Order: sequence, then C-alpha cells, then structure tokens
Amino acid sequence: MSIRTKLLLFLPLLVLLVNLVTFLLFASGTLVQRSYGLMMDRILLYSETAHTAEDSLRRLYSLLTGPEERLPTDIAQLHGRLHELRETLVTQTNTSLPSAARMNYTHMLDTLMEQEQKALEAAANRSALAAVSHYEEAEKTTGFIREEGQSLIELELTAFEPIYRQISSENARMTRLAMAVLVINTLMSIALALWISRSITVPVSRLVQRVRSMSKGNLEDGSRESDTPSRDELGLLSAAFGQMSSELKLLIEKDKQSLEKDKLVKELELQALQSQINPHFLFNTLNVLSKLALIEGAERTSDLIVSMSNLLRYNLRTLDQPVRLQDELEHIREYFTIQQARFRDRIRFELSYDEAVLSVQVPALTLQPLVENAFVHGLEGMENGALLRLDIRRVPEGVQIAIQDNGRGMTEEMRQALLRLEGESDKKQSTGLGTRNVFKRLQLFYGRHDLVSIVSTPGEGTTVTLLLPQGEEGKMS
Repeated sequence: MSIRTKLLLFLPLLVLLVNLVTFLLFASGTLVQRSYGLMMDRILLYSETAHTAEDSLRRLYSLLTGPEERLPTDIAQLHGRLHELRETLVTQTNTSLPSAARMNYTHMLDTLMEQEQKALEAAANRSALAAVSHYEEAEKTTGFIREEGQSLIELELTAFEPIYRQISSENARMTRLAMAVLVINTLMSIALALWISRSITVPVSRLVQRVRSMSKGNLEDGSRESDTPSRDELGLLSAAFGQMSSELKLLIEKDKQSLEKDKLVKELELQALQSQINPHFLFNTLNVLSKLALIEGAERTSDLIVSMSNLLRYNLRTLDQPVRLQDELEHIREYFTIQQARFRDRIRFELSYDEAVLSVQVPALTLQPLVENAFVHGLEGMENGALLRLDIRRVPEGVQIAIQDNGRGMTEEMRQALLRLEGESDKKQSTGLGTRNVFKRLQLFYGRHDLVSIVSTPGEGTTVTLLLPQGEEGKMS
C-alpha cells in the first residue's frame, strides 16, 4: 500500500469518526430539544388561550362601562385570535391528552365567544340588564377556562413525565456512547498515527543506516534485503537502493578482478622480460648454432636448437591475448622434443585430440606449465616407464583437456592446496609460470572457479582436468 493511499484512506477515516461523534451528540441534543419543544408548545398554547380569554373579558368590561361611542373592534380581533387557537387545539395530533378533555376545553372557548357576542348585542340594543347578565356568564366561563387550562397543563406534565425519563435515559445512553466513540476514536487516531509514522520513519531510518554503513565501505549492509519489506514508495526505494548496492558491489568485484588480471599480466611480462636478455641476439645465436650443427652433420642437435628457439619465442609473446588451442599444442610438441632429448626412452608422450576444437581460444601458456609440472614433480625421478598423456576432446559442457601422468602423485593436502591456489611449481626447475598462475588466469579469463579438477594417488600418478566452457571465452586485459 502506497503512502498516498494510506493518507487518503486513514485520514478520511479519522475525520469520519470525529464527525460520527459530533453527529451522535447533535442527534441526542436534537431529540431532547424536539421533545421539550413539543411539550412547551402545548403548554404555551393552553396558557395563551387562557390569557386571550381574560383579555377579551377585560375588553368587554371596558366596553360595557365606557363611553357609548367606543366600537367593539378590539374584542373582534381577540375573538379571531381565540378562534385560531381553538383550531390549533382541535387539529393537534402530537398530544397525549384524551380527546374529550381537549373537546371540552374548545367548547368552553366557543361558549365564551357566544356569551361575549350576546353581551355586545345586548349593549347595542340598550339592554343593560341583559348585557350584564351575559357578562357575568362570560366571566364564569373565563374562570372555567383558566382552571381547565391549568388542569390540561398539569395533565401534559404528568403525561410527559415518563417520556421525559425515557428522554433522559436515552440522552445519558447517547452521552455514554458518544464518550465511548470519542475514546475509541482517540485510541484509533493514536494507533493509526503511530502506524503511519512507523511505516514512514522506520524504513527511512533503516535506509539512512544502510547509507551510513555503505559510506563506511560496508557494501554487505547496503545490499542486504530488509527483514520486513514494505510495499509503499519507501519499500520500492529501499529495494532499488539494495539493487544499486548489489550492482555496485558486483562492479567493484569486476574492477578487482580486472586489477588482478592487470597485475598478473604485468608479473608475467616482468618474468618474460627477465628471461629475454636481448632476445634478438639470443635467437640469432641459436640460429647460428643450428646451422653450424647441420653443417657438421649433427641433425638432432640442430632440431633441438630450433625447438629451443621456438619455445623461447612462444614464451616471449604478448601474454594478454588469447591463442588458439592448436598453437598451444605446437608449443607442447616443441617442449616435449626438448624433454625427450633429455630423458630419451625413459619417458613416453601420448597425444590425443579432436581437430574440431583446435580453434578454441585459450589464455597463452596454459598447457605447457601443466605439462612441465607433470615432468618436474611427477616423472623426473623415474628411471623408466614414465608416461605422460594429453587428451583433448569435446564434451557437452565445452572442451575437456586432461593431462595425465603415472608419476609419484601427491597427497590430499597438496591437492587441496593446489586447488586453493596455494601450491606452486618449483621455479628453479621450470620456466617460471607455475600451476597456480595457470589456474588463476583461467578463472579470470572465463569468470568461473569450477574449471579445474585434480585426481591424484601417491605412487600411482596425477590427472589434471580442465573444462573450458564453449562460447564463454573472456579476455585478459
């Protein structure tokens, strides 16, 4: 869930909860206000009816005892108001009083208006005694209206008492509910605020910690995945930072391997330079010796000198460029020619290869140090029956090169040390490019560490197998 979604979802939820509390309180107050309003409207109606009846009676008295010129306009207006109040009482449906009591009250109002009207007519006809008689009857009726109105008010209050108690109970319940909702809303607000804050601040703090650790050179913490990855923008940012750290670590490893390649090539070039000693002069001298031996009839000596010249020329070539496997085989033949001149029939060399793989590119000086190591450490001390076999063939994984001898072999500790690149040939008896150097260059060339296997039994011989992945040639640079 993104941060924007969280804010758009939970902030309106908080506002909705606050509005719910406000609505509950408002609804409770409105209910009480409406109930009180209905009751007060009826009470005020009875009270206004009684006051209007008394005002009408007073105006009638003033008219009967005052000057004759005075018109009964005020009484007519009061009768109109009494008629309106009477209609309101008749049409009122939201009262709890019996209809008979209300009808009796309205009949009293009708009687009062009739009596006052008769008194006015008697006064207009100059009948003082009849007017006074009707006035006295109207006065009694007004008293009855006052008493009956007070009784109706008391009945209204009595009938409203259980409703009032119910309203009070409901109001208390609504208040408790509102308080509960307010407390829950507050707790939920705090919890949601903490959750949203943690979902933002914790990933940011973790990311800052990884950045600080990475700035100190610890790339492992920078590329380490988060224990609880989030799915919002910060989670994507953290994942992108982890991927960037991993890629940066990979680039640093590649740069380190490139530096190791450069260092290795420089070492090999230095070793080659140390062995050059004016190569043109050395080659010219060897050519003169070869021709001199040929003139004197020493053909084997001439061939040996040519092989030695070719061997030196191959060793002095540029070491950072790959060569064909066929070039390596020709170099092995030259080397074996020299060794066979030395050991004669004590050693036998067998070569088996698939011509289809001779165009495969390999690092220069890959096979000769391994063959030389087999001579020096495996076969050199044997009086007879020494056998060195080189087998090159195609396999499903690529090209397999096996160098096998039946020499004295090696212990398991020596084999493990050699695979860990801790073993080294005796440079005093070799060309200087040891087995460790060959294995390391293969790892850098192909970018893999599973290309070499060694099987050896003390007293029975050693087999070194190289597996060259087809189509994955690297480049020494």
